[in-house]
Amino acid sequence: QVQLVESGGGLVQTGGSLRLSCAASGIIFRINTMGWYRQAPGKQRELVATITSSSTNYADSVKGRFTISRDNAKNTVHLQMNSLKPEDTAVYYCNADLVVIGNRYNYWGQGTQVTVSS
Repeated sequence: QVQLVESGGGLVQTGGSLRLSCAASGIIFRINTMGWYRQAPGKQRELVATITSSSTNYADSVKGRFTISRDNAKNTVHLQMNSLKPEDTAVYYCNADLVVIGNRYNYWGQGTQVTVSS
C-alpha cells in the first residue's frame, strides 16, 4: 500500500513564505512524476507544479514565486512558496505517478490547507 503524506501548510500573511513537503511510503519501484495541485473553494482542482527526473513545470500563476524540488532517495517532493498572495489560498494536494511491482498507479495525498491573509 502506497501513501502520500503532506505537511507544511498553514496560515501566512501576504508576501510570506511556506514550504510544503510530501513523502511517499510503501513498496515503490519507481516514481515517474511528482507534483502539487490545489483547489480553492468553489473552484476546480488545478495544477501548481510538477517534477520529473529531468524537468519541472509550473502554472503561470506561480512562476517565479514557487519552486518544486525532489529528493529521490527519500521519495519526497517539496514546494517552496514565496511571495504568497491571497489568491494562493487553497487546499494543496500532492500527487505521484509511480510504478509498483510492474504496474503504474497514480496516488493523491490527503491535502493540506494553505491560507494567505491580506
